[in-house]
Amino acid sequence: MRWSQTFIPTMKENPADAEVPSHRLMLRAGMIRQLMAGAYTYLPLGWKSIRKAEAIIREEMERAGAAEMHMPALSPIELWERTGRVESFGNVLIRLSLKRGDRKVELALGPTHEEIVTDLVARHVSSHRQLPITLYQIQTKFRNEERPRFGVLRTSEFLMKDAYSFGTSLEQLNAAYQAMYDAYCRIFERCGLKYLPVEAESGPIGGDASHEFMAPADNGEDRIVYCESSGYAANLERAETGRKPAKIATPKGTSEMKKVSTPNATSIEQVSRLLDLSPERFIKTLIYLADGKPIAVLIRGDHEANEGKVRRAVGASSLELADEESIRKVTGAPIGFAGPVGIKCHVIADHDVALIRDAVTGANEGDAHLTGVNIGRDWKVETTHDLRNAVEGDPDPKSGEPMKFVHGIEIGHVFKLGTKYSDALGATFLDETGERKPIIMGCYGIGVNRIVAALAETCHDEKGLKWPVAIAPYEVVVVPLNMKDAAVREAAEAIYVELKETRSDVLLDDRDERPGVKFNDADLIGFPVRVVIGGKGLAEGVVEIKRRTDEQPEKVPLASVVARIRELLNA
Repeated sequence: MRWSQTFIPTMKENPADAEVPSHRLMLRAGMIRQLMAGAYTYLPLGWKSIRKAEAIIREEMERAGAAEMHMPALSPIELWERTGRVESFGNVLIRLSLKRGDRKVELALGPTHEEIVTDLVARHVSSHRQLPITLYQIQTKFRNEERPRFGVLRTSEFLMKDAYSFGTSLEQLNAAYQAMYDAYCRIFERCGLKYLPVEAESGPIGGDASHEFMAPADNGEDRIVYCESSGYAANLERAETGRKPAKIATPKGTSEMKKVSTPNATSIEQVSRLLDLSPERFIKTLIYLADGKPIAVLIRGDHEANEGKVRRAVGASSLELADEESIRKVTGAPIGFAGPVGIKCHVIADHDVALIRDAVTGANEGDAHLTGVNIGRDWKVETTHDLRNAVEGDPDPKSGEPMKFVHGIEIGHVFKLGTKYSDALGATFLDETGERKPIIMGCYGIGVNRIVAALAETCHDEKGLKWPVAIAPYEVVVVPLNMKDAAVREAAEAIYVELKETRSDVLLDDRDERPGVKFNDADLIGFPVRVVIGGKGLAEGVVEIKRRTDEQPEKVPLASVVARIRELLNA
């Protein structure tokens, strides 16, 4: 392609409203332009990178045994009502009402396609002989993102590869899951993206395995807990800690339990200031409804409860914070004054809570707290659990070494669904004995836009982007310094044509611009290899080749230029 024939509107200055490097650089490099909040046009350079990521994904999906298809973005709202996801998605689900003749048709724009693909399989798969099968598509998705930000990292319209496996048994599900997991590792490696597979929260339905693939990045919105020595990694919602159950015993030399007045102080922060005590001395008592029954969850005052861990600890299918009426029934007090002493429901405690000596808790009485509260004497549990979010320095559950935190960008997710959607939509099969059973499913998503944005976020310097060869919009840019010099122009043209014949993805910068402008644009866009042809070099029989990652160019004989470029690209 010639620069003069394409559309590359680069920008010299950083856009004022761009918050993160990937957003700034993709705008400045002429890859994207915003139409409105959450919706972007991909310009020729940006779309080429997207298509290259797509090509890698397609190759690895086929290698993993998945069959490509294409489903409509529009779907009847009835499918989403049958699975209950109209309520769970809420405002995120974009709904449309269309008038067709004298009828009103209710539709949804797909944020994902579990309903649509399960309905398809329910209609056409009926026997175990037709299974297992994995289907996938690369399709535009839509979500009503309330706070679109960070360029193409969080948008209302995005491109996603979503795959769905269908099988007759957990063994078939596990095989499909592992095939997709391995394919994702190959995809991200081929794209040149550093990534971490991390354990993720699965929820009450869908098996015990879920992994997110995260690209470590300073501006990533997700927090990853990991241990370098063991390789353990998990997102904050899923991360376990290596802490052990505490010994249940009342400490020696404890203080007397006393009630203190705390008018209008309902939070740990407020009571902490009022009593001039640190939050570490407090027991936070949270009342949940686990499968509809109230439970009290005790957490140290400076920690945050992890609802996934709480749900698993009590073996509940559903968990939600209790309403005010339920809280009054078990505490006899308004919200903000709950405590374990005399509470009328089942109590579970985090490991750290049992270690607090002379704790402060709610008094189960309005405008009052208790001081000098101790386990064993004032409240009791048989054991303790890991119920809180991990914090930096917690012991790794595998090695016991201190864990660290890093921010990350989610680029993929593999998830065992189980029979949630097949039950709701009637996707069943007849097994070998003629018994009808629900199909067991898995789902596997990759954010195609996010691959490109994550690379832009993590591969750049002060001059601009630094694309890996596999995803670069062009592998090589040929830069003639003076288009008015016939010898320079002819040499550049010859190199350009020869590179195209070797199937190199090459851009010829045929603009009549100053060398500084061309060099700055080449560095800003981040072409992996730059070839510079100048009159002085031609007189010596050489041209300059510079990789984007090198400090200085190398001079290469004119006759060897293409061979040397191919060596660099293959390396």
